[in-house]
Amino acid sequence: MGLPPNHVWRLRLRGVNAYLVADDGLTLVDAGTPWDADKIRTRVHEAGYEIDDIDRVLLTHYDLDHVGTLSKLGLSPDVDCYLASPDAEYLRRTRSPPLANHKGLFQRATEFLLTPPDFEILPVEDGQEIGPFVAHRTPGHTPGHTAFVHEEYEAAFVGDLVRTIDGELHPSPWLLSYSLGEVKASVRTLANRIPETEVLAVGHGHPVRTKGGMALRQLADRL
Repeated sequence: MGLPPNHVWRLRLRGVNAYLVADDGLTLVDAGTPWDADKIRTRVHEAGYEIDDIDRVLLTHYDLDHVGTLSKLGLSPDVDCYLASPDAEYLRRTRSPPLANHKGLFQRATEFLLTPPDFEILPVEDGQEIGPFVAHRTPGHTPGHTAFVHEEYEAAFVGDLVRTIDGELHPSPWLLSYSLGEVKASVRTLANRIPETEVLAVGHGHPVRTKGGMALRQLADRL
């Protein structure tokens, strides 16, 4: 379950990955589907921690399978939870995904399955430092999609910007994205920013465990 350097754990859930990172505190990256709460508790316990130990939650984007357990895990009301706009407003229900976009329409249709969390959702800006992580806005899959890079651990948590299929890296497809053009532009931008990253921790598929930045650059060159 562990990823190098043994302070990062992949939490394999229902068709999606979340990640646990131990550094200045304990960080959960993404939060699975609404039916994954027990699995996350078990995986966190297997890593040697409890849910109460989680200090920070980083959400790469608003989607049913990435924010689903936030209201179910029993996280501390003081937990620091970060999600970029407009995805944060979709989660808080202060704004609705657009009906004119096919992905937005799907998010509207499934929002009844989600309960907004009680704790505050903190904003995220491009280049913002959040503890040991640097936020990189990567819109396309959703308007607020964000990758979080832990430079010391050489690990990039890229959500659904890209995925692995049979060992190959692919961009988020049109059907699951707000804008395929923005997805491709974000892949190129992120590839230029993190060329030395070792691990690409993807939301779907197996993480790229070695030379992840190079793999992202090669994908960008193909797009």
